[in-house]
Order: sequence, then C-alpha cells, then structure tokens
Amino acid sequence: MQTTSPQEAATDMQTTDRRKQKSALEQAGGTKGLIFSALPPVVFVVGNNVGGLKAGVLAALLVALGIGVQRLMSRESIQPALGGVFGVAIAAGITWYTGSAKDFFLIGIWLSLVGAVAFVLSVLLRWPLAGLIWNSATGKGTAWRADKRSRIYYDIATLALAAIFGARFVVQQYLYQADEVGSLGFAKIAMGYPLLAVGFLAVAWAARASDKRLKAVGLLPAQRA
Repeated sequence: MQTTSPQEAATDMQTTDRRKQKSALEQAGGTKGLIFSALPPVVFVVGNNVGGLKAGVLAALLVALGIGVQRLMSRESIQPALGGVFGVAIAAGITWYTGSAKDFFLIGIWLSLVGAVAFVLSVLLRWPLAGLIWNSATGKGTAWRADKRSRIYYDIATLALAAIFGARFVVQQYLYQADEVGSLGFAKIAMGYPLLAVGFLAVAWAARASDKRLKAVGLLPAQRA
C-alpha cells in the first residue's frame, strides 16, 4: 500500500486550498464579473442622458440580461449574473414607478447604511462580522473568540468595513439629494469593488494576525515544517 509522507500531505493540502480559493473567486465572478457588475449603472446613466429615463432603464436591463446569457452560453457561473439581473430589475422597477432617474441607485444607498450599522453592531455585541464570516468560510470555527487580542484584530477589520459602507452611504446620499445622477453612477463604481478590496485587505491582515496569535497560545495547531 502506498503511503504519503507528511511533506506530501502538506503539499496536497496547500493544493486543495488553492483550488478552493480559485473556486471561490470563480463563484464571485472573477475579474470579468467585476467588470460586468459595473456595466448596468454606466449604461443606465448614458442611456438616461441620451434617450431619457425609459431608454436608460431598458438599456440597463438589456445589458444585465445579456451578461447573464453570455455567462450561461460560456458555461460560467451564473450566480453573479443572476444577482446582477435581479438587482437591476428591482432598481429599474423602482425608477420606472417613481419616474426619477436617481432612484435607480436608491436600494444600493440604503443597503450601504444597513451594512455599516450591521458591522458596528457586531463589534458592540463582541461578534465582529469580519471574524465570523472569515472563520466560518475557512472552517476554523470560533476558536478566535477565546482570545481577546484576536477579537481586537477582527474588530479593527470589521470597523474598517463599517467605515467603507458608511462612506458609501454618506457620499451617495448627498449626491442623491443633489439629483446628481451622473455622479451617482460614478460614485457607485468608484466606491464599489475598489473600496471593498481595501476592506478585504483589512480582513486578510486580521486573519493572519489572529492565526499567528492563536498558534502561539495553543488554540490552533502550529504548522509543521
């Protein structure tokens, strides 16, 4: 019977982790998915400026549907596309009903406020969402909560995310009140994935610092050489 050395086993585990990470990236839509997510609001703003509200709404819907069809035909993950189509459809419906172009961005604005409040509350309740989500996704459980310093790391990351979502709300709500539809479209894109990337860096820092701390105090097994 063929045996596997500890070094080979560690290599296999690292390979499996990389595959899982790749799969998670694919489920998120990858780089192309990030680009596709920015297209509907851009098309809406352009269409609204050129042909009016109805033209902007229809153009955004058609682009969102086109992205979904393209992913389906390419046999790529359609979860991001379905979420995008659903979100655009709701935004378009609200805009069509109210007759105001700025309402295309209304849901996103208030969801940013909800996100900011949720992140802050999770810190106050001593269940920082950055730690909860990260450790649940990586299968590490709740060992991090037994260490005060680890909780502080995740508190910082969670508050960074709260600041990002709060900034989104403040800026976009100001533009909404000022009826700056074009600027709202730009702010939605500029304050979307670029700022989230900063938030993810904060979460990655907290996770690495926490893992190092937990290994030092014996709450996580140390890596073998």
